[in-house]
Amino acid sequence: MEIFWIAIAYILGLVASHLGLPPLVGYLVGGFILGEWNIGENPMIHTISDIGVLLLLFSVGLKLNIRSLLQWEVLGVGFSYLIISSVGSILLLLLAGTPLFAAILLSLGLSFSSTVFAAKTLEEKGSIGAFHGRLAIGILVLQDLAAVTMLVFIQGSSFSPWTLAFLISIPIIRLLLKSLLTWSGHKELLLLYGLLITLGGSEAFKSLGLSGELGALVAGMLLTGHPHAEELSKTLWGLKEIFLVGFFLQIGFGGLPGLHDGKWILLFTVLLPLRVIIYFFLGIFFQLKARTTFLTTLVLSSYSEFTLIVGAAAVKNNILPTTWLPVLALLVTASLIIAAPLNKMSYELFAYFEKWLVSFERKIPHPEGEAPSIQKTTWLIVGMGQSGTAAYDFFAQKHQRVQGLDSDLLVVQQQQKQNRQVNYGDAEDPDLLSKMNLKPMIGIILGMPELKTKLHFAQKLRQNGYSGIVAAMSLYPEEDSKLYNSGINLISHPFADVGERLAERALAQKRLHHK
Repeated sequence: MEIFWIAIAYILGLVASHLGLPPLVGYLVGGFILGEWNIGENPMIHTISDIGVLLLLFSVGLKLNIRSLLQWEVLGVGFSYLIISSVGSILLLLLAGTPLFAAILLSLGLSFSSTVFAAKTLEEKGSIGAFHGRLAIGILVLQDLAAVTMLVFIQGSSFSPWTLAFLISIPIIRLLLKSLLTWSGHKELLLLYGLLITLGGSEAFKSLGLSGELGALVAGMLLTGHPHAEELSKTLWGLKEIFLVGFFLQIGFGGLPGLHDGKWILLFTVLLPLRVIIYFFLGIFFQLKARTTFLTTLVLSSYSEFTLIVGAAAVKNNILPTTWLPVLALLVTASLIIAAPLNKMSYELFAYFEKWLVSFERKIPHPEGEAPSIQKTTWLIVGMGQSGTAAYDFFAQKHQRVQGLDSDLLVVQQQQKQNRQVNYGDAEDPDLLSKMNLKPMIGIILGMPELKTKLHFAQKLRQNGYSGIVAAMSLYPEEDSKLYNSGINLISHPFADVGERLAERALAQKRLHHK
């Protein structure tokens, strides 16, 4: 049986990819096909789906800073949207004759955005640590907490009396988890550690009457800042991606709704643009820049998997009729199919509408608009990951004037603690270069992983009149021409260069030995 859903997922994912869509669109369609063929309901795929979601949220938690979740713009945009969206949906459902309690539950459920889709999209773009990524994840955490509260209310359960004891013991748990991560070393033990802590965090929260998904997220957050956190995230990546295929497939397993329920699907799909508009103008109201608001809005534009979870709980407790479940499933699927290509083209869409969107910005300054402090620098490293940090250290050892930029505040703080001159700066911010003096710089090293970001930043550098060295890594040979055409004039192939450097050092060692 498993071979069928693996084959369907691969074939439709491949078709979607060749059509320029994210593979998850193919997985979603495949889920409905399997549901119609009555071969989707399999305990194994549901288990895989659940573990995939938990691994994703754990990986997100590894990159989160709790202080960023308590920012006033997160709270303001998050709570304001829940209120506006819920009130509007309640009125629509009441007009259609839906009972009040059912209308309230449905409206709140339809106000949530997909945590899985948003986290996966931000992770693929390398934007979880960027300002708009942190804003989106913060809003999603607020929504997840609201969903957990709803589930507790619907199911009539209550929080465990051990919850307070757990909260008090968090510092001890954090110390223990970090020590275990250090002792786990690398390779398979690190993989087993990540899987154990992910599932363990989920089960611990369930025993406290909380959401298992929230438990996985918190487990990751407890490890934030550990030197091995990034390696752990990379180790879990392949396992997480495979398991998430199960999540997107199982959304459609309930089959297609009847024609008489199509009005709800049509209505709430048509209302998706209104969802985007509300989010955008709330962000503008809370003094965010148009670009930040636009990117955050697109990430939050889909309906949530929690809509299905809350809906299933309401059906089980006879609050909603069973006919609502396939309606909600198809609605979530339709929103993801629409949101996926929009997020894939998010930077291009903003560039196209930039002048119009920026006209809505308020004239009140926001901290994200502050210029990075770049002083007396001849070499600039943009993206302070492993390669960026290595480049920075090399220049520093050669007594060159070097500074770094990164869009992840947590990375910036860690680098500053190690006495490196690193400031916050988002390479995707169209205003970044206008805030900097590029003339004294001999060269700029692009250390960010995503190809699109490197191409866009290099083009902006040349458009702003910069004529110095622009260097970047090329992971695949087919990237070389794109990088050169964007204005990059020095390319490194990391695997080949590492081999050459190792051979060079071996020859040097040989000469020393013969002396």
